[in-house]
Amino acid sequence: MTTLNLTFTGADVLHPAEGIVRGDLGIADGLVQQDKAGRRIDLAGYLILPGIIDLHGDGFERHIAPRRGAMKQMAEGILSVEAELAANGITTAVLAQFYSWEGGVRGPEFAGQVFDAMAAVKDEVVTDLIPQLRFETNMLDHYAGLVERITAWQVPYVVFNDHLPHDRLARGKTPPRLTGQALKAGRNPEAHLAMLQSMHARRDEVPAALDALCKDLRKQGVRVGSHDDATAEARAWWRARGAVISEFPETLAAAEAAKTSGDHVILGSPNVVRGGSHKGNASALDLIAMGLCDALASDYHYPSPRRAALMLAKSGLLDLAGAWALVSSGPAKVLNLADRGELAPGKRADLVILDAQTHRVAATLAGGRVSYMTGDIAARFVA
Repeated sequence: MTTLNLTFTGADVLHPAEGIVRGDLGIADGLVQQDKAGRRIDLAGYLILPGIIDLHGDGFERHIAPRRGAMKQMAEGILSVEAELAANGITTAVLAQFYSWEGGVRGPEFAGQVFDAMAAVKDEVVTDLIPQLRFETNMLDHYAGLVERITAWQVPYVVFNDHLPHDRLARGKTPPRLTGQALKAGRNPEAHLAMLQSMHARRDEVPAALDALCKDLRKQGVRVGSHDDATAEARAWWRARGAVISEFPETLAAAEAAKTSGDHVILGSPNVVRGGSHKGNASALDLIAMGLCDALASDYHYPSPRRAALMLAKSGLLDLAGAWALVSSGPAKVLNLADRGELAPGKRADLVILDAQTHRVAATLAGGRVSYMTGDIAARFVA
């Protein structure tokens, strides 16, 4: 794969130690260079920042299944996803795929198709795509052989969800939207309800099953996390099983418990952009102000990490370096990706170039290769 050998001049560059500095940035052999390298390109009027590392996003669902049954060539959908990621300055993306009783695009069979498609296009994409499995904990019949399937799918990161409507099931009530959910999963409503009731009835078997599963995953070097922790006790429960990543904690207590114990806290960037959670959970802005955030993720909206970081900087809550760290060096540390996250010599040449006035993405480079470029900046590259 051919990488660029260039020196960018005249731009404002976010350096890991100095902050924003107007000067040169050299890249060659896919890496940031200590000195100038190759042809010089004038990027006056632009801002060069480390590429965005998105730790959790499921916005790709609309690309691979825009309508029920409409996408038969899954790999084409993944290529379309990469185009959107690159256009939003994302150079490393964790694609969070459900493995859920909800079925449809979140069902087990579909998950396998997504992971197979990611593997098939791995050498064709510039953006680094990392598969993540989101496993519903009450699917006890699926624990057997799951570690082997995860290994075959080349999944290095697993998080656990429990979206079963336990409260309504415990009261003997029908969960909301049952009929639509059942039809989307290809089941009749009665069979779907019976399945939910059966999983709820076996909930006491889940802890022991998870103990064994998490132990086996860690042996395989798979990173483990939890999703939507609601209490400090829930966070401690997951930590005891080696799940040291807390995705989108729902409460201040859960986020505080995570940070106090040295766990990683990932918050949703749409929460920042909206000014609060759409579900009424803890405000990401409040948690960030209290120092309870290691990284921001796209969640369901790929433009949001860039927008959230810039909004945080504009608000004065953080300076630009601190705000951008939440979408670059912070996520790199969470996933132990020591080769990226900042524009330091020897690191991967993962960078996003923004128009200094509008802050729109003008170009994105991943590993020294162009994944996105538009407008005036393209003319400067080819001049």
